[in-house]
Amino acid sequence: MITVSEVKTTADIKKFVKFPFTLYKDSKYWVPPIIADEMETFNKDKNPAFKDAEATLFLAYKNNEIVGRVVAIVNWIEIKQQKVSKMRFGWFDFIDDLEVSKALITKVKEIGSKNNLEYMEGPVGFSNLDKVGVLTEGFEEIGTMITWYNHSYYVNHYESLGFAKEKEYMENRFPFANADPKFYAKANELIKKRYNLRPINFTKTKDVMPMADKMFDLFNESYASLSSFVPITEIQKAYFKKKYISFINPEYIKFVVDKDDKLVAFGIVMPSFSHALQKAKGKLFPTGIFHLLKSKKHSKEVIFYLIGVHPDYQNKGVTAIIFNEYYKTFTERGIQTCVRTPELEENIAIKQLWKNFDPEIYKRRRTYRKNL
Repeated sequence: MITVSEVKTTADIKKFVKFPFTLYKDSKYWVPPIIADEMETFNKDKNPAFKDAEATLFLAYKNNEIVGRVVAIVNWIEIKQQKVSKMRFGWFDFIDDLEVSKALITKVKEIGSKNNLEYMEGPVGFSNLDKVGVLTEGFEEIGTMITWYNHSYYVNHYESLGFAKEKEYMENRFPFANADPKFYAKANELIKKRYNLRPINFTKTKDVMPMADKMFDLFNESYASLSSFVPITEIQKAYFKKKYISFINPEYIKFVVDKDDKLVAFGIVMPSFSHALQKAKGKLFPTGIFHLLKSKKHSKEVIFYLIGVHPDYQNKGVTAIIFNEYYKTFTERGIQTCVRTPELEENIAIKQLWKNFDPEIYKRRRTYRKNL
């Protein structure tokens, strides 16, 4: 018999966070999170997402053992301001037992129905900076710290439960050697002169922080037209600065400004922490922090996390400036492989941006939808 319990105590939140460590204990491809960071995600006093959203965590039990988990999320900005009547759910993990996944998704449905919402979609997080999508291709590729990994049977569960594909995401990679300067070096100079733009590079994280709020504002403007986009609120900016910016090599953050020093474009790249996180096994101490610091300094693989361009400068070649700056940094660092985070299949502009680098689609993932 399957029983589902709401997670309320700190001890149960820890059980919730640690369940995948059991589910994927034999996987060479799953990348564990840092347990303390993951628990903070569900701490209402620390995660500002709870100012505009409600999240209910559930654990499924069978014979007194945890066999599944899910988070049901009601994002009130999305519902009230954007008029999207959606019940979100994420962190949806389960053993290969349809009764388990069904029992968990029933709890999500109950909350959605209680709030008179029209449909549910997942797996998604609180915002667009959270992980998204269930993996459908690429099960024998190592995960990243900013994506969910899952067993191949997950897809069968979604479809058996009556879900239909909602959005498709692609993950691409290419050898850094493919980033030939002939594709952007000349354009870099022309665009800078034509629009009176200049790049800003950083060597210290403290120099990035004063401009970080402007970067998040530009992020909101750049991605507003994409489906499922939920803007970052003022209170979330400080949280994301602490959570993300301090974790990234400052030289991997590139800004482009106009003659008045107004931010018109940015790029954020992260070193790959996948193998370091596997060695850390969910803990920073006593040795996990050293594995992460080693990867931050020496990783030869980088992940393009975000590129944002102000709407007034989109389709004007401004990214050539960003690519030119990254080329110099990556050459100095001896970078070998470039990976891109999940990108919506419908985002034609992003496909055009990378086409000259001959990228390989090596993973696919999607979200699923079901009417309530």
